[in-house]
Amino acid sequence: MSEDRLLRLLPFGLLALATAVAVAARPALGDAAAGLPATLALTGVTALWLLLLPTGQVGWWGRSALAFVLCWLNPFYAIFACVGFVDVFVLLKGPRLYAALALVAVTLAGAQSGGFPPDDRLQGIVFAALVLLNLGLVGYFGALAQHTEQRKDELERVNAELERVIAENERLHEQLLAQARRSGALEERQRLAREIHDTTAQSLAGIVAQLEASVGGERQERALTLARDALADARRSMLDLSPRGLDGASLVEALRDLVATWAREREVRADVVVTGDATPLHPEVEATVLRIAQESLTNVGKHARAQRVGVTLSYDDTEIVLDVRDDGVGFDPGAPRPTSSFGLRGMRQRAERLAGELEVESRPGDGTAFSLRLPALAREAA
Repeated sequence: MSEDRLLRLLPFGLLALATAVAVAARPALGDAAAGLPATLALTGVTALWLLLLPTGQVGWWGRSALAFVLCWLNPFYAIFACVGFVDVFVLLKGPRLYAALALVAVTLAGAQSGGFPPDDRLQGIVFAALVLLNLGLVGYFGALAQHTEQRKDELERVNAELERVIAENERLHEQLLAQARRSGALEERQRLAREIHDTTAQSLAGIVAQLEASVGGERQERALTLARDALADARRSMLDLSPRGLDGASLVEALRDLVATWAREREVRADVVVTGDATPLHPEVEATVLRIAQESLTNVGKHARAQRVGVTLSYDDTEIVLDVRDDGVGFDPGAPRPTSSFGLRGMRQRAERLAGELEVESRPGDGTAFSLRLPALAREAA
């Protein structure tokens, strides 16, 4: 049963109970109770009032006035009169509230002290004391009810704020997940682009270079056109290629083999120097060093027109350093680069992915130096 329905039915129940008790106890009250017909008639009027005006301030004042008269006729109607305390704090505020509390307290005190008006001084003292007692009790419980209501409102506000915070956290969580998905997709696209550039694109670039250096002819021109088209397609494609490993060789061996092969194909002198203790490192670290060495040499072969290249691999306790230097024509690192130029950008992305850094030193006519620094992450961390 809802609270509103209970408040509507409670006055009827208390009126019925008070009527039953008053009728049963009337013979014992004697002159303290009025005639039964008048009492029952006023009870009927009260019931009709409750039907017509069950709620509101007018309903409350009329009900309380009828309860006062009923208690005058028979003290046991105090059972019904106490309903005035139930909803008075909800309906009335300010001076009206205090007047209403006084009315109900006087009604109950009169009934509790033996009826209206007091017959003697003692009954009058008891009546006054009961008025004060009823006011004190209802004031205390009323304040307690108001405090409870305030706590309830406060809890509702706290719950509403908590729900808002939870909803905000869920929204932020969804944003973080979406951002993580976008970031992961971007990183994967960058990784695939690097792999295409380091494998298929580099091979096709070598084919194009060989064809351009060959004796001309219709078939050679057709092959050169197809190779250039394939190279362009490879640079646009985003194929899921896994990183090529070192094929069981150590990083130093793989680097020496890479430099020797490149120098032989380009007819350029290239030397490799290794300093420090060459210890096995995390596969990603070694693959990144080899890839960036490969890309650096590719850039030298395509742009530098160098006569000599020096590659230095340095090991220490905290980092591994790769230096690739040439005596070529150099370039301006600060000059705008074509959007299709992926090599230098890809090398930096590889270094940053492993918390490393890539520095490029060059100027026109004075050669170029690539310097890669990566944390020396041990192979056991794989």
